Amino acid sequence: MTNATASPVGPTIPDFAKSFNTLVSDSSLWLSTHYIELIVAIAIGVAIYVVLGVVKRYASRYVNKSESLTDYKLILIKAIARTSRFFRIMVSAELVVTFAYAPFSIDKIIHVFFTISAILQTAIWLREIILGLFNRRLTADPLENETLANAMALIRLFVTFILFAIATIMILDNLGVDVTGLVAGLGVGGIAIGLAAQGIFSDLFAALSIIFDKPFRRGDTITYDTTIGKIEKIGLKSTRLRSVTGEEVIISNTNLLGKEIINMTRLDRRRTRFGIGVIYQTEPKEARRIPELLKKIVESNDAVFIRSGFVGFGDSSINFELDFDILSSDYEVVFEGRHKIGLAILQTFNEEGFEFAYPTQTTFTSAPDGKMIMPYPEGGFGIAAKEG
Repeated sequence: MTNATASPVGPTIPDFAKSFNTLVSDSSLWLSTHYIELIVAIAIGVAIYVVLGVVKRYASRYVNKSESLTDYKLILIKAIARTSRFFRIMVSAELVVTFAYAPFSIDKIIHVFFTISAILQTAIWLREIILGLFNRRLTADPLENETLANAMALIRLFVTFILFAIATIMILDNLGVDVTGLVAGLGVGGIAIGLAAQGIFSDLFAALSIIFDKPFRRGDTITYDTTIGKIEKIGLKSTRLRSVTGEEVIISNTNLLGKEIINMTRLDRRRTRFGIGVIYQTEPKEARRIPELLKKIVESNDAVFIRSGFVGFGDSSINFELDFDILSSDYEVVFEGRHKIGLAILQTFNEEGFEFAYPTQTTFTSAPDGKMIMPYPEGGFGIAAKEG
């Protein structure tokens, strides 16, 4: 009866010397049996490397000759110009070991390095394309996109971190490393950072939304809630307006986009409405003349008459309305036009004998027997008239 020797429990230490000897032996056998295929594959690999190098040099030269990278074609060419030498070498090496029937050990090593180079190169290409699109938006109108210019450093850092973090995870996963814990850790860390800087990121993304969606731009006059003002600056966190009364109004980008915004600059005209009330003693024949008089006043002041007419009986007046447009988007021009038309209405009504109504109240007093007592001596007005 033989006693079995218990094998030691614990991790097995890899024998690097044995692995290296195996690699040398396989390489020698491969070189001696497939030298013809190897020569052909090396020739093809060198040709691929040269072709990729020529493409990169052509792309770099094309980019250097271009004054601005605002076209999609130029953005793509600039990305191609960032092709690394390591990637070109590994593409050639991958083709060599594939067509020359390389041993498994050599093929595995080359494939690992090719995977790393391909993932990193893809991240570099994507980074250049994404940043190129942001730069295209920036160079389209540098004055308008001042906010994007200020945010480019932060955007560049954010894009680079995201792309290369994903590339690192993909490389580790292809190398057989369990990345579940790493992904979970990055997720928890991202959530913590997001919660800590929730307000900052919210306003930043709101600023980018304003830049790309363009509900308004610098110099536009907008109105929200009870505020009317001209946009002076769109910042990363807040937008600054100059109100029509002169104050500087500062509001966070998130709060501003959450409101109903009326962009007055997009209008080629501004509409104004006047409510006009005349006294009840106005003769109907004379009241019918009012809309036509108002139309002449509006048109004589370079405005567009829309409509005018009777709208109702007030407590102390017969009410009319006037709608007209002033052909300008500038608030100052509209204000001046409204001023001229209003004073012209006052002057014309005075000349035509129309009296504007104002709130009045008449009090009647009666004697104990019910007889009306006049608020003035009877015949008083007649005496005054005779005396006059």
